Amino acid sequence: MRITKFGHACIRLEHDGTTVVIDPGVFTDPAALDGADAVLITHEHVDHFEEGRLRAALEADPGLRVWTNSAVAAQLDGQARRVTVVGEGDAFDVNGLEVSVHGEWHAVIHPEIPQVRNVGFLLGGRLFHPGDAFTVPPRPVDTLLLPIAAPWSKVSETIDYVRAAGPRQAVPVHDAVLSPAGFAVHTRLVGPGGPGTGAELVTLTEGEGLELG
Repeated sequence: MRITKFGHACIRLEHDGTTVVIDPGVFTDPAALDGADAVLITHEHVDHFEEGRLRAALEADPGLRVWTNSAVAAQLDGQARRVTVVGEGDAFDVNGLEVSVHGEWHAVIHPEIPQVRNVGFLLGGRLFHPGDAFTVPPRPVDTLLLPIAAPWSKVSETIDYVRAAGPRQAVPVHDAVLSPAGFAVHTRLVGPGGPGTGAELVTLTEGEGLELG
């Protein structure tokens, strides 16, 4: 299993000849979708879901499938046969790669800003993408895709989330809201310069890959 970082919250996963792309939003190079077998969308915000690009990808590749929540699926009307609605507790597979779904709601940004639905995806029992939430997977995972900074989070919560999730390693995502200096500060505090999380923090640059074994 290999992952490649494609801007902000987007990860491209390759496993046994299958390619899955998670959360290709407006900050993601559209090339992330090239040759994908499946796209998983955690929620409707534009930094995770860009409707026009995804529609174009679906039109270009008749074999491409999408799994997401009901709000995103409603925006992809006309593609019902290729878009599957999933929620907390659901499970499916993509060409033999097992995926389970966890979580229901986006983290609170402010009490006066309506919450939207958000689902996290656990792939192969080893890699977890929570979307915009601190959803704890049902068991410790090898690799946690960690929202490192967001309008809804602070560093103390991020540290406690990694501790609660218990991964072997955490890979920062959701970083477009940070300057290079801000990214360095956040990763230092969540990593070796902070109080400790019990997980190794592995940072990836744009387009950089990581073998998960």
